[in-house]
Amino acid sequence: MELGSVLEQALTLMLTGMSVVFVFLTILIFLVRIMSKLVPQEVPVAPTPIPPSSGQTNAVSQETIAAISAAVHQHRNTRR
Repeated sequence: MELGSVLEQALTLMLTGMSVVFVFLTILIFLVRIMSKLVPQEVPVAPTPIPPSSGQTNAVSQETIAAISAAVHQHRNTRR
């Protein structure tokens, strides 16, 4: 085979491949645009209000706070 013949085949193959990819991407773009018009956008649902609690509080007792503080203090002193 001559060099000119090989280059001609390479050029033909390259142009064919590039054309196929270009056509495929063009079709894909149009299909995505059509789908975005056909499928409705989601409407965000309004959050439901949380009813107030029935008198229960999540407050931590003073004894618990003191116990946690003592444990943290002891842990920090023993790590040294």
